[in-house]
Amino acid sequence: MSKNSFSTLFIAIFSVLLAMVCIQSGASIAKQLFPLIGPEGTTALRVGFSAAILWLVFRPWRHWPRGRQWRALIIYGGCLGGMNILFYLAIERIPLGVGVALEFTGPLAVALLMSRRKMDLLWVACALAGVLMLMPDMRGEDALDPIGVLLALAAGGCWAGYILFGQKAGHIAPGGATVALGMTIAALYLFPLGLVTAGAELFQWQILPLALMIAVMSSALPYSLEMVALKRLPPKNFSVLMSVEPAVAALAGLLILAELLTLWQWLAIALVITASLGSSLTKAATKPVSETSME
Repeated sequence: MSKNSFSTLFIAIFSVLLAMVCIQSGASIAKQLFPLIGPEGTTALRVGFSAAILWLVFRPWRHWPRGRQWRALIIYGGCLGGMNILFYLAIERIPLGVGVALEFTGPLAVALLMSRRKMDLLWVACALAGVLMLMPDMRGEDALDPIGVLLALAAGGCWAGYILFGQKAGHIAPGGATVALGMTIAALYLFPLGLVTAGAELFQWQILPLALMIAVMSSALPYSLEMVALKRLPPKNFSVLMSVEPAVAALAGLLILAELLTLWQWLAIALVITASLGSSLTKAATKPVSETSME
């Protein structure tokens, strides 16, 4: 591997890992707002603040899309918003780490469908085993809320669309401008929804600073970092690398929400980390997406 290729791969991996730490820490904090304004109101403030921040930082009007370019952007923004609202609705009913594990079925499906090498299937199988180990027994007294499960799976479907159309949208404008436009599209339909459900409670001055912090940690910063990674990795490799997400969520739940981990869960974390590292270290010699059209 050349020095330039190693640098590109390192930047992509670091961007994904940092994005996951930010987004799961933000989700743990956001869950504490649910009793005040609900998941819809929390999502509305998150995407609204995120869109405003991204417009100020990346000034997307300088790279305004034309004609058919809007199609990929609109689908990307719709998936981004759907991923946010469905996930928050899910973790209102089920634990954070479990919600992320269920949501991961989306990128896992992308990895399975786009795999071309036997080694890739090994890492996907390893990640899948870890995800399954994170699942609690549905037949026990502590069985998961079925609606929460369905919402998390639906969020996973949006996550898959976010990966696929995020890469297509990334060719239209620089990564930050693309995220700003996608977040704006999400805010256009999520903010009115939050306003209807939360009403005037949405504008309590006590919660606005916390909502702003959640917006930065859960949307503005991580999605920009993920766009950096999507420009440098094929969707297949990005999806398998994201297998470490349930582990990050479990750790965030431990540190912020005081959710204790069992030995079984630690074994699951070891499996998903193994899948992530294995996918990265044995990455196919596929030419990364060119950045020429992105600058």
